[in-house]
Amino acid sequence: MPRNSTYNILMYSHDTYGLGHIRRTMAIAAHLLGPRINILILTGSPIAGRFSFPEQIDFVRIPGMIKKTNDEYLPLSIKINVRHALDIRKNIITATAKTFQPHLFIVDKEPLGLKKEVLPTLQWLRRCRPDTRSILGLRDIMDDAESVKKDWQEKRVYQHLEKLYSEIWIYGIQDFYDPIKEYEISDAISRKIHFTGYIPRKIPGKDAVRHVKKEIGLKKGERLVVVTTGGGGDGYRVMDTYLTALENYHSSLPVMSVLITGPFMPKQERRDVFRRARKLGLRTYHFYRQMEKIFAAADIVISMGGYNTLCEILGQGTLSLVIPRETPRQEQIIRARAFHRQNLVDYIPWDEFSPALLHEKLIALLQNPEPYHNAISRFRLTGIATMQQRLREFRCNKL
Repeated sequence: MPRNSTYNILMYSHDTYGLGHIRRTMAIAAHLLGPRINILILTGSPIAGRFSFPEQIDFVRIPGMIKKTNDEYLPLSIKINVRHALDIRKNIITATAKTFQPHLFIVDKEPLGLKKEVLPTLQWLRRCRPDTRSILGLRDIMDDAESVKKDWQEKRVYQHLEKLYSEIWIYGIQDFYDPIKEYEISDAISRKIHFTGYIPRKIPGKDAVRHVKKEIGLKKGERLVVVTTGGGGDGYRVMDTYLTALENYHSSLPVMSVLITGPFMPKQERRDVFRRARKLGLRTYHFYRQMEKIFAAADIVISMGGYNTLCEILGQGTLSLVIPRETPRQEQIIRARAFHRQNLVDYIPWDEFSPALLHEKLIALLQNPEPYHNAISRFRLTGIATMQQRLREFRCNKL
């Protein structure tokens, strides 16, 4: 590869009904960007256009799908047959790869894509562009071990990992959770695995944090609790329980609260949250473009503990109280337990979640934050640095 030629990176993020995948993909893209690097993101996110993309990064929007169950998806907007929607997505993905001619293809989370839609592209790259490196990027925890093993065996994922992927990047720490052991990954595949560490986010400056505090009206000495449910599609219970806790214990919770419902919370539920929040004098948003700034301003963030949300919170050194869901996947509760063992977060199991326990946990965190702050101060998010090093090696080997 000539020294001055352009290096093309194609990234796939299937994105059904949340913010996590597109935000992780964008964070990785922004840090892999450099001179003579073009990055094109294939995404099904219906809100990709709300984010600002740096120069040399663009996206191709494929028709969105919404997850009904772990294995059932429906078109998000267009009213057509599911099979036709998936065929459109698959054809766009394949045509984009053939036209863009990537040197590096990074697939997020789904080894074969949604309903195997990336499989033809992986096979074409292997056959027609053998020098292109195909990378599978996996979050630290996919689901409980038995579910992952069953799914991968039925879809022949293990065979495809061995034959079609150059490397597998796991965005986590092996000592926290070891998918090689849990998912019974063979030696042939495990030799391709690189544990990158967790993926950091941008750290806002002090002026930016002061501006956020001023914007939301935070008084000097007042402590801030931010409640977020990611995309918000299944986040109403978290918001409802927090509002009930404030309604019941408002005088004993000396905090200011900001609620961010997420753009996918059903309208009726969002209206209820906003109505009750107004009565309590709370600031509410349905979408917040730069979450790292409000997380940096917060003393405590309450969330459902998705991978990206926890990376964003811990990267700002902020305390975290996690309310992890346990369906349709168990990854959030498994991650909450793993992080709790490291003293990085506190959590409440879904079936124990109540206004009284939430109030108790919040008071405990406010009164005794030091053990968590000490653990967070030692925690290092190394994911970007590791990926940048891999990219440098790839490019050097092309020269």
